[in-house]
Amino acid sequence: MPNSPSEKALVPFVSVADMMRLVHHIGLEPLLRALTDAIEADFRRWQMFDKTPRIAAHSREGVIELMPTSDGTLYGFKYVNGHPKNMAEGLQTVTAFGLLAEVSTGYPLLLTEMTLLTALRTAATSAMAARHLAPKDARTMAMIGNGAQAEFQALAMKAVLGIDAVRLYDIDPAATAKVARNLAGRGLRVTSCRSAEAALEGAEILTTCTADKQFATILTDNMVGAGVHINAIGGDCPGKTELHRDILLRSDIFVEYPPQTRIEGEIQQLDEDHPVTELWQVIRGEAPGRRDDRQITLFDSVGFAIEDFSALRYVRDQVEGSDFYQEIDLIADPDDARDLFGMLQRAAL
Repeated sequence: MPNSPSEKALVPFVSVADMMRLVHHIGLEPLLRALTDAIEADFRRWQMFDKTPRIAAHSREGVIELMPTSDGTLYGFKYVNGHPKNMAEGLQTVTAFGLLAEVSTGYPLLLTEMTLLTALRTAATSAMAARHLAPKDARTMAMIGNGAQAEFQALAMKAVLGIDAVRLYDIDPAATAKVARNLAGRGLRVTSCRSAEAALEGAEILTTCTADKQFATILTDNMVGAGVHINAIGGDCPGKTELHRDILLRSDIFVEYPPQTRIEGEIQQLDEDHPVTELWQVIRGEAPGRRDDRQITLFDSVGFAIEDFSALRYVRDQVEGSDFYQEIDLIADPDDARDLFGMLQRAAL
């Protein structure tokens, strides 16, 4: 057929259905371990990447963001939103898609859903940080905020660190019941708690992941004892926090990319020159992580484009030569590269 797309015009596309099939094919916990390792491998070559704070369009309802980066060979970006009000309307709070391209030609190599993939990469990033910062042999985590991310966080900590118990709390008991139901039979002792204080009892890893776009105090200073690792992943835009400022002042703080985290993370509550450590430096052995049993470590995670790049690259490698994608006609490919108009005209014949 004269108007059929050529091979150059076709780009692999991983739909939500394809992504779900891929996850079940690999296995959720093996995939989380592999994705954790893929992200850590890119953190070890952190200095090779272009880095910029994400480009955000804020509104009263939420935020829409673009998250780009490149290692000089590949370019990747993610489109993602954050709209807390969506949940009340039966919509996802976060939706996303992403693209991986070849730097030398600018041609796309992969287009994929990233709503599921963002949940997976966020959980994998948390587990990667905890692998370097959490108390040795930690076995219990508290999960404060039991929304769409909670199960992924718990299972990543199990798969990567060997966590065997999770204590849940959410202001909505139905959310906690949902997580407890979804984690049943997955090798975790699940305890549903009636308060955040109760959820923290005996936990070495404290994860906060709430959705409200406001300065909130999910954890107060008196709730946090010595020796724990705090995984703060809910604060991800200006004006949105989860931890009392005094907790930050007692903690050694680790971040992804300071220019972004100082705007969006928990440390927006602190002076601009408050010391923080970039996580890639710990992973490369250039800065200390956990030093002693009484130290409070805080991963002030807002999500960074390199993590999405790692996830995109991982998916591209997994779907190559498989049936976990479709080909879509995305790129114009005229017979003569200068004759785009001629290609359009011939389509009418």
